[in-house]
Amino acid sequence: MTTELVRLATTGSVDDGKSTLIGRLLYDSKQIFQDQMDAVEDASRRRGTDYVDLALLTDGLRAEREQGITIDVAYRYFATPKRKFILADTPGHIQYTRNMVTGSSTANIALILVDARNGVVEQTKRHSFLASLLGVPHLVLCVNKMDLVDWSEDRYNEVVEEFREFAAKLDIHDLRFVPVSALLGDNIVNYSEKMQWYRGPTVIQLLEEIHVASDFNMIDVRFPVQYVIRPHRNGFHDYRGYAGTVAGGLMKPGDEVMVLPSGFATRIASIDTFDGPLEDAAPPMSVVLTLEDDLDISRGDMICRPRNQPEATQDLDAMICWMAESPGMQVGSKYEIKHTTRWGRAMVNDLQYRLDVNTLHREEGPTQLALNEIGRVRMRTTTPFFVDDYRRNRQTGSFILVDEASYTTVASGMITGRAT
Repeated sequence: MTTELVRLATTGSVDDGKSTLIGRLLYDSKQIFQDQMDAVEDASRRRGTDYVDLALLTDGLRAEREQGITIDVAYRYFATPKRKFILADTPGHIQYTRNMVTGSSTANIALILVDARNGVVEQTKRHSFLASLLGVPHLVLCVNKMDLVDWSEDRYNEVVEEFREFAAKLDIHDLRFVPVSALLGDNIVNYSEKMQWYRGPTVIQLLEEIHVASDFNMIDVRFPVQYVIRPHRNGFHDYRGYAGTVAGGLMKPGDEVMVLPSGFATRIASIDTFDGPLEDAAPPMSVVLTLEDDLDISRGDMICRPRNQPEATQDLDAMICWMAESPGMQVGSKYEIKHTTRWGRAMVNDLQYRLDVNTLHREEGPTQLALNEIGRVRMRTTTPFFVDDYRRNRQTGSFILVDEASYTTVASGMITGRAT
């Protein structure tokens, strides 16, 4: 049995202690090598800090260390006896919204930190809304710096109630709360002796116990073809496999499937991996399918069920996060678009509104979207794409836009339905 993989994202207001919490999580769960710890201790002494600054374990850029803030998305990998984790430490500053979107786009769990002294502030609301917009299934609100409010249960309850009131406006399916002191390690891995009034799980227990298997769409079979495998080796003369990552549903040998855009139907002959054949495949596994019939299939095609197909459309209605410094997105702009493994070209037909992520106010009829701004757009593509609503499937409901001249990624999009 393979160990379950969970993707985490930490976010929150500036100086709420995100990087410190991650450092404490890694340190207390014994994921830090001695030479790493020695380097952090030395860096802490040189900076004149009167304690070992565990935030330095994730703030790797020189600018981050000098300013004491997180700029880049720092990824860390660690494991417990129960699970493996990929952790993204995302920035708190508003000018790095695009970084937060990047780090949270694939997360199963978002850890949102709040300073117990300040409570729910504007940045907390912004990050919570973005996590909701990105469809992160599980949110854990860590009320940090409890040591600075004398471990007060009343203050903790006030912050919890304040956040619950705001979260009622968002699309959040699973919300948990835990009081912590990242600096001192209370309720991170070990229970706090200072907060015996709290009887819930620690942060690491939550991360190990939150059920994530149902986060993926297990109903709608979606398999974007990434690569066609023809070994050209003795023993594999007639082998033709289709490699890719399962984006939805459960597939088994013998299942009837359809290939888009051709519409031809066939059955799965086998599901292969480097370690041998499988009896079934589910998201987010990377596998190779072989089919009973020799069909013309290439990269960008979609394998699905004959009676459960994604929508094939050239008209997209989507929420866009603009990531480019300049120029901004305007009506009439044209871009390369990549959806799953399929490429095409797209033109912006309409900018419906720009969203203020702090107030959730919609500004109707904007002239453009600038760096880190989010808005709803209507687009027309040159080729049909096989899409689902983002709320139903985060993989087949998302795309990126690429500048045709520089070939840099300028935006990420979440499909909200077909344009009318």
